[in-house]
Amino acid sequence: MGFTDPAVIEEAHADLEADAARIASLDYSGLSVRELLEVQSRRERLRCAAEAVDHRILAALAAQTTPKEIGAKNLAEVLRIRLHISAEEARRRVRDMENLGPRSGLTGEVLPPLWEDAARAQSAGAINAEHIGVIGHFMAHLPTWVDPTTRTQCEQSLVAGARHQTPEELRAAAKNLLYQLDQDGPEPDDTERDRRRGIRMGHQRSDGTSEISGTLDPEARAYWEAIYEKLAAPGMCNPADEVPCLSGTPTAEQITNDTRTLAQRQHDAYKMVGRMALSSGMLGEHNGLPVSVVATATVQDLERGAGLAVTHTGTKLPMRDLIRMAAQGAHHYLLVFDNHSSVPLYFGRARRTASVGQRLAL
Repeated sequence: MGFTDPAVIEEAHADLEADAARIASLDYSGLSVRELLEVQSRRERLRCAAEAVDHRILAALAAQTTPKEIGAKNLAEVLRIRLHISAEEARRRVRDMENLGPRSGLTGEVLPPLWEDAARAQSAGAINAEHIGVIGHFMAHLPTWVDPTTRTQCEQSLVAGARHQTPEELRAAAKNLLYQLDQDGPEPDDTERDRRRGIRMGHQRSDGTSEISGTLDPEARAYWEAIYEKLAAPGMCNPADEVPCLSGTPTAEQITNDTRTLAQRQHDAYKMVGRMALSSGMLGEHNGLPVSVVATATVQDLERGAGLAVTHTGTKLPMRDLIRMAAQGAHHYLLVFDNHSSVPLYFGRARRTASVGQRLAL
């Protein structure tokens, strides 16, 4: 009866479950510090080695069926649904299996893992999943011109280091090794750089704030660094000041009293640039209408100074923010409704433009 016999596998895992239950019931408070550290090290080795078994199980599953046959889009989706793990963790497990698990040739012969040394070290419990992640990142960024022998030597070097290094230390070693191999770095690719550019503004949260993220190209970064140099300096554009400094040099008092972080100062500069652009009139018209903020509110909320206004793009503005925007003199539109009627009571801005106002109200 071989090791692939289902009865042998079932019996072995039943014993493992029984041993795990017995280990979980043990009291470790009576062990010395040295003994506790030894037990922790042993359990870490077992945890790392268990991943190697998972690779073999997953590889066997992939060899016998396809994800579509069992109702999933891909193998990672199978793991996510079956094991109730995150999509990111499922992808990691599939990726590690492809690099560290057994493979089959075209004629069915068993082939060694792509990363033999890493797979061997993981089976021995000497390296963990984070080490594997660092090695994988290194392999993914290795130039294509590196020959197979050098790739293998790099893997062996990183695995040898991972046996006694933390993932952070291994990451630094991998970065240094990659630099030694390719000191000039990858050839600049403007097409790839342009493809990655973009700014994303997330959904508005319940408190009104929104998360923003993205990637700037070099030109955009240069512009914003110059803007931040001026408008994000301490004392500039500080909403806490009664009269914020928007040009020139802030006073010593404004600089001293500025308790904002760098990120907060850059945010306030970002907001000020938007206000300046809208107030300047340089944006002209869009679809025949002036580019501006159109806010809708009820007269009751305006009188109370509470509640929310809604802009024409769907952004919710607290009433205190709307009133502050109106007081700053920017050319914004305000459309006021009665609380119980859809009939607009007032539509106005600093400069009266009846025809445009009527169109906006409609």
